Amino acid sequence: MGKSTRSTQETREDTPLEQFSNCHAGIVSHLHAFGELSALLGPAARARQIAEDMLASAFRGEEQDRVRTMVEQLVAQHRAIESQWTRLEPELRKVAKGQASALDADAVQHLVRQYQGHAAFEEREFLPLAHAILGRNSNHMAALGLSLHMRHAPPIMAHI
Repeated sequence: MGKSTRSTQETREDTPLEQFSNCHAGIVSHLHAFGELSALLGPAARARQIAEDMLASAFRGEEQDRVRTMVEQLVAQHRAIESQWTRLEPELRKVAKGQASALDADAVQHLVRQYQGHAAFEEREFLPLAHAILGRNSNHMAALGLSLHMRHAPPIMAHI
Protein backbone atom coordinates (compact mmCIF):
# COMPACT_ATOMS: atom_id res chain seq x y z
CA MET A 1 0.00 0.00 0.00
CA GLY A 2 2.94 2.32 0.68
CA LYS A 3 3.98 1.92 -2.94
CA SER A 4 0.56 2.94 -4.16
CA THR A 5 0.61 6.05 -2.00
CA ARG A 6 4.08 6.96 -3.25
CA SER A 7 3.09 6.66 -6.92
CA THR A 8 0.08 8.90 -6.47
CA GLN A 9 2.20 11.47 -4.62
CA GLU A 10 4.95 11.44 -7.20
CA THR A 11 4.89 14.52 -9.33
CA ARG A 12 5.49 14.20 -13.00
CA GLU A 13 8.96 15.73 -12.56
CA ASP A 14 9.92 12.98 -10.11
CA THR A 15 9.46 10.15 -12.57
CA PRO A 16 12.60 8.61 -14.01
CA LEU A 17 11.49 9.42 -17.56
CA GLU A 18 10.92 13.08 -16.72
CA GLN A 19 14.29 13.27 -14.95
CA PHE A 20 15.87 11.77 -18.05
CA SER A 21 14.02 14.23 -20.27
CA ASN A 22 15.08 17.16 -18.08
CA CYS A 23 18.66 15.96 -18.39
CA HIS A 24 18.32 16.08 -22.17
CA ALA A 25 16.89 19.57 -22.03
CA GLY A 26 19.88 20.75 -19.99
CA ILE A 27 22.37 19.09 -22.31
CA VAL A 28 20.68 20.47 -25.43
CA SER A 29 20.64 23.94 -23.87
CA HIS A 30 24.37 23.74 -23.21
CA LEU A 31 25.02 22.37 -26.67
CA HIS A 32 23.13 25.27 -28.23
CA ALA A 33 25.43 27.63 -26.35
CA PHE A 34 28.39 25.52 -27.45
CA GLY A 35 27.03 25.68 -30.99
CA GLU A 36 27.62 29.42 -30.96
CA LEU A 37 31.30 28.64 -31.22
CA SER A 38 30.93 28.11 -34.96
CA ALA A 39 29.67 31.68 -35.30
CA LEU A 40 32.91 32.85 -33.74
CA LEU A 41 35.05 31.19 -36.37
CA GLY A 42 34.08 33.82 -38.99
CA PRO A 43 35.48 36.65 -36.89
CA ALA A 44 38.67 34.61 -36.67
CA ALA A 45 39.25 35.42 -40.32
CA ARG A 46 38.85 39.11 -39.46
CA ALA A 47 41.36 38.69 -36.64
CA ARG A 48 43.87 37.33 -39.14
CA GLN A 49 43.32 40.40 -41.34
CA ILE A 50 43.87 42.68 -38.36
CA ALA A 51 47.04 40.76 -37.59
CA GLU A 52 48.30 41.29 -41.12
CA ASP A 53 47.57 45.01 -40.87
CA MET A 54 49.29 45.04 -37.53
CA LEU A 55 52.42 43.45 -39.03
CA ALA A 56 52.56 46.23 -41.57
CA SER A 57 52.33 48.85 -38.81
CA ALA A 58 54.71 47.19 -36.34
CA PHE A 59 58.23 48.51 -35.91
CA ARG A 60 60.77 46.43 -37.80
CA GLY A 61 62.82 44.07 -35.72
CA GLU A 62 61.77 42.74 -32.31
CA GLU A 63 58.22 44.10 -32.36
CA GLN A 64 57.49 42.78 -35.83
CA ASP A 65 59.02 39.40 -34.90
CA ARG A 66 56.82 39.28 -31.79
CA VAL A 67 53.72 40.06 -33.83
CA ARG A 68 54.65 37.45 -36.47
CA THR A 69 55.12 34.80 -33.75
CA MET A 70 51.78 35.67 -32.16
CA VAL A 71 49.99 35.62 -35.50
CA GLU A 72 51.44 32.21 -36.35
CA GLN A 73 50.39 30.90 -32.94
CA LEU A 74 46.86 32.30 -33.25
CA VAL A 75 46.41 30.99 -36.79
CA ALA A 76 47.56 27.53 -35.68
CA GLN A 77 45.12 27.65 -32.78
CA HIS A 78 42.28 28.71 -35.08
CA ARG A 79 43.06 25.84 -37.46
CA ALA A 80 43.12 23.33 -34.58
CA ILE A 81 39.83 24.63 -33.16
CA GLU A 82 38.17 24.58 -36.59
CA SER A 83 39.40 21.03 -37.18
CA GLN A 84 38.10 19.82 -33.82
CA TRP A 85 34.78 21.55 -34.40
CA THR A 86 34.45 19.88 -37.81
CA ARG A 87 34.94 16.47 -36.19
CA LEU A 88 32.41 17.14 -33.40
CA GLU A 89 29.71 18.93 -35.36
CA PRO A 90 27.92 15.88 -36.88
CA GLU A 91 27.47 14.26 -33.48
CA LEU A 92 26.43 17.55 -31.89
CA ARG A 93 23.73 17.95 -34.51
CA LYS A 94 22.43 14.47 -33.63
CA VAL A 95 22.33 15.34 -29.93
CA ALA A 96 20.55 18.61 -30.63
CA LYS A 97 17.90 16.68 -32.57
CA GLY A 98 17.49 14.16 -29.75
CA GLN A 99 19.05 11.36 -31.78
CA ALA A 100 21.46 8.72 -30.55
CA SER A 101 25.00 10.03 -30.68
CA ALA A 102 28.55 8.90 -30.12
CA LEU A 103 29.64 12.37 -29.01
CA ASP A 104 33.06 12.20 -27.37
CA ALA A 105 32.67 14.15 -24.12
CA ASP A 106 36.44 14.30 -23.65
CA ALA A 107 36.84 15.83 -27.11
CA VAL A 108 34.18 18.43 -26.28
CA GLN A 109 35.96 19.35 -23.05
CA HIS A 110 39.29 19.51 -24.87
CA LEU A 111 37.83 21.90 -27.44
CA VAL A 112 36.29 24.06 -24.73
CA ARG A 113 39.61 24.26 -22.82
CA GLN A 114 41.54 24.93 -26.02
CA TYR A 115 39.21 27.74 -27.05
CA GLN A 116 39.27 29.28 -23.58
CA GLY A 117 43.08 29.26 -23.63
CA HIS A 118 43.10 30.75 -27.10
CA ALA A 119 40.69 33.53 -26.14
CA ALA A 120 42.65 34.29 -22.97
CA PHE A 121 45.88 34.60 -24.99
CA GLU A 122 44.22 36.94 -27.48
CA GLU A 123 42.79 39.10 -24.68
CA ARG A 124 45.91 39.14 -22.52
CA GLU A 125 48.67 39.37 -25.14
CA PHE A 126 47.53 39.99 -28.69
CA LEU A 127 44.82 42.63 -28.31
CA PRO A 128 46.86 44.98 -26.09
CA LEU A 129 49.75 44.78 -28.53
CA ALA A 130 47.38 45.32 -31.47
CA HIS A 131 45.92 48.35 -29.70
CA ALA A 132 49.37 49.84 -29.14
CA ILE A 133 50.50 49.25 -32.72
CA LEU A 134 47.29 50.19 -34.52
CA GLY A 135 46.84 53.16 -32.19
CA ARG A 136 49.93 54.77 -33.72
CA ASN A 137 47.89 55.50 -36.82
CA SER A 138 44.38 56.88 -36.24
CA ASN A 139 43.33 55.73 -39.72
CA HIS A 140 44.09 52.12 -38.83
CA MET A 141 42.12 52.31 -35.59
CA ALA A 142 39.21 54.04 -37.34
CA ALA A 143 39.16 51.39 -40.07
CA LEU A 144 39.17 48.65 -37.46
CA GLY A 145 36.34 50.32 -35.55
CA LEU A 146 34.27 50.68 -38.71
CA SER A 147 34.82 47.07 -39.78
CA LEU A 148 33.85 45.79 -36.33
CA HIS A 149 30.76 48.00 -36.32
CA MET A 150 29.71 46.87 -39.81
CA ARG A 151 30.11 43.23 -38.85
CA HIS A 152 27.41 43.70 -36.19
CA ALA A 153 25.14 46.01 -38.19
CA PRO A 154 21.90 44.55 -39.53
CA PRO A 155 21.80 44.05 -43.29
CA ILE A 156 20.18 46.89 -45.20
CA MET A 157 17.29 45.87 -47.39
CA ALA A 158 17.16 47.55 -50.77
CA HIS A 159 13.86 49.02 -51.84
CA ILE A 160 12.51 47.75 -55.11
